[in-house]
Amino acid sequence: MSTLQNKIDFALVLRVRNANPNGDPLNGNRPRTDYGGFGEITDVCLKRKLRDRLQEKKHSIFVQSDDRKTDGEPSLRSRAESETNGLGKDAWNPKKSKKDETAKKACEKWFDVRAFGQVFAFGKDGDASGVSIPIRGPVTVQSAFSKEIVGVTSTQITKSVSGEGDGSKRGADTMGMKHRVDHGIYECYGSINPQLAERTGFSDADAEVIKGILPRLFENDASSARPDGSMQILTVVWWKHNCKAGQHSAAKVHDSLRNLLKEDGSFDKDALRQALPGLEPEIIDGF
Repeated sequence: MSTLQNKIDFALVLRVRNANPNGDPLNGNRPRTDYGGFGEITDVCLKRKLRDRLQEKKHSIFVQSDDRKTDGEPSLRSRAESETNGLGKDAWNPKKSKKDETAKKACEKWFDVRAFGQVFAFGKDGDASGVSIPIRGPVTVQSAFSKEIVGVTSTQITKSVSGEGDGSKRGADTMGMKHRVDHGIYECYGSINPQLAERTGFSDADAEVIKGILPRLFENDASSARPDGSMQILTVVWWKHNCKAGQHSAAKVHDSLRNLLKEDGSFDKDALRQALPGLEPEIIDGF
């Protein structure tokens, strides 16, 4: 299968209502905001959701979350070295395998490795020296930021039972705080680079898989912090250039939407289609 032949840019417009889209563990798990008060969802968080949706579609994923493991492997190293679920130990032994060959096999096996890249860094094991194999992926995703300053509501909560002790006294764990963004429209941008796709084997078919799951990014992602229906993809915009280098820079492509996007998440679709000569986007409604 040939690798990606055309540069691709894409954008997401999403809405948050009464949810914590991405908590900050260094700030009491409050929703992430920048110094100006604008909401933020990190690229790491978004790629986690992409991996989860890919895994639900039965694609092989290397970086699996603990609560969604499908192979029972306890660690990334265990998964990598597994004879059944990985490449086997010999693949990571510099004395028995070449790094380029191992990187190629890893990209062929795991969708997220050939899409987002991965650094395989393992220490010494027996007679084998440590190994570090960096792979740059063609799919880049930026952090999402809100169009306006977001309001964050904090609520004190209590549990009706103690987590520890004999139940005669209330423990400290019965009190807590819960935080949410009341309402926010966020925008996120990304690109897929054909030159890097050649190195990992990322194909046009793989790009279509990514495009297919973006409108459903928050499906099957419900939690106490993000109840079902509180996170919604409003629109996906997909620009497919007619060459590998791209007809316009990624910055110019992304700005064509950024400059039209209103605070309620709407934009003039006809104006967007005419914004860049020779490059008309595909506009996809969220699920």
